Amino acid sequence: MAKSKTKKKTVAKKKAKAKPTKPAVSQKWRKLLKLSPRYDPFGDAGDCWFDAKAAQLAMDFFPECLNHVEGEKAGQPFDLEKWQQSIVANLFGWKRPDGTRRYRKCAILVPRKNGKTTMVAGIALYVMFCDNEPGAEIYSAAADAKQAALVFKQAAGMVFQEPYLSSKAKVLARSITIENTGTYYWAISATSATKHGYNSHLVIIDELHAQPNRNLVDALVTSTASRRQPLIIYISTSDYDRESICNETYDYAAQVRDGIIKDPYMLPVLYTLGKDEDWKDPKSWARVNPNLGICLKRDYLDEEFKAALETPAYENTFRRLHLNQKTEQLSRYIPMDAWRDCGGAFDIDSLYKRLCFGGLDLSSTQDLASFVMAFPFDAGVVKLLARFWIPEERAREREEKNRINYSQWARQGLITLTPGNVIDYDFIRAQVRNDAEMFDLQAIGYDPWNATQTALKMQDEDGLKMVPMRQGFLTMNEPTKELLRLIISGNLHHGDNEILTWNANNLSVKTDVSANVRPVKPDFKIANKIDGIIAAIMAVGMAALTPAESRESIYNTESLTVL
Repeated sequence: MAKSKTKKKTVAKKKAKAKPTKPAVSQKWRKLLKLSPRYDPFGDAGDCWFDAKAAQLAMDFFPECLNHVEGEKAGQPFDLEKWQQSIVANLFGWKRPDGTRRYRKCAILVPRKNGKTTMVAGIALYVMFCDNEPGAEIYSAAADAKQAALVFKQAAGMVFQEPYLSSKAKVLARSITIENTGTYYWAISATSATKHGYNSHLVIIDELHAQPNRNLVDALVTSTASRRQPLIIYISTSDYDRESICNETYDYAAQVRDGIIKDPYMLPVLYTLGKDEDWKDPKSWARVNPNLGICLKRDYLDEEFKAALETPAYENTFRRLHLNQKTEQLSRYIPMDAWRDCGGAFDIDSLYKRLCFGGLDLSSTQDLASFVMAFPFDAGVVKLLARFWIPEERAREREEKNRINYSQWARQGLITLTPGNVIDYDFIRAQVRNDAEMFDLQAIGYDPWNATQTALKMQDEDGLKMVPMRQGFLTMNEPTKELLRLIISGNLHHGDNEILTWNANNLSVKTDVSANVRPVKPDFKIANKIDGIIAAIMAVGMAALTPAESRESIYNTESLTVL
């Protein structure tokens, strides 16, 4: 009896120690599965395993059951490219110990015109027809109804072209339904954010960067809670630098890719150009555009690149949409390469008693204030001399919160930290009076908002000519374009002022129907200031709008000795 018990215990121990063996994965499959940039699905697989038969079944569905709907390949079988095969194989080949799908979320960031919309439409149909999920609810969602319909339109067209699929499903204007299983596919927009009651099995969120807020995304993500193996796919191009659901999702996926966050259930597919990588280098284009030369034509990308070089406002659009490179703002007005070429320190003493025009942006008493003088020289050259002020307490807060180098700039003499938490405008008036004595200051343009009272004092008490320049299209169009002309022509000289460069890098513009522009603040990030560049625009505008014959200073025409 004792021997029998001992034997049973030994067998039980051996069974406890025995672990289910994972199927071996061939080198061919390993190579395919690791095609997503910088991501190794084996690295954090844990107890998940790869089912090669399931992966092959999903991959075969595309060419055997689906045809292309649009373009030069319309009507031809949907043969997946290698990078697309990798996504499909990873999504449907990896399993958890219970046999359900490993990946529950997937972030696919690929530049425009690489076929990601067509691919996810095929994924939606594979889930719909092959997942064996009773009453599956499938949604493609986007910021507006038109965008939401793009994935659906591809899927509906594929169903119409395949007799077997069309015999099983009923296609309507915005839905595909398999009646005998209760499965349906709908296209919905952000206006559905307030609607709840979804029981989602598959959610495709298209152009995540265009979502106005997180309401729709949150509603759909939370609606998957009761499903056995739900899947959420985010597809997008890169967003610009702001707080958004797109940047939040990208940051999380990037940390999963890099192994910083351990999440074996998120599949990151990030064909993106790094923030500091050279967007002008064609060698990097193919790396982030996996379908370059296939559905994305090289001639088209070359033309878009040329447009970005010739039109500074299009640069950020090209970088975000065609290279998936996050930019500082939605659209950049000043080409920073050209701005840097306008650098180089100059001797301030050489400006003594020289004719100049000023621009004054007082903002608010609790924030950055700036005064910039523009000095016209021969051959159309203009030199800028900038002054900045900020309350000391506010500078300390901004430095801690936003990591802006106010203390360093103060030590360099680039900015004055005024006592307390508000600016005493008398500091600014005193500096401008000193500048008026040192230079031949003809007039000062100023933004009337928050500055009218101070401007009147400067005119009535300090004897300075003050000219209001409202920040609308009518007033700011010509001065803004004049500054850009000076930069591109290389006729601006800003002396490598770090604060002015920082402001220039932050500048965006708005354009009206007549192609007039006006500078705007990057309101998505309150810390990114443009006050100095606004003052520079006003100063340059004052100089450009003043007739040349009335500019000449008496110190340049008369034989006077200045003591």
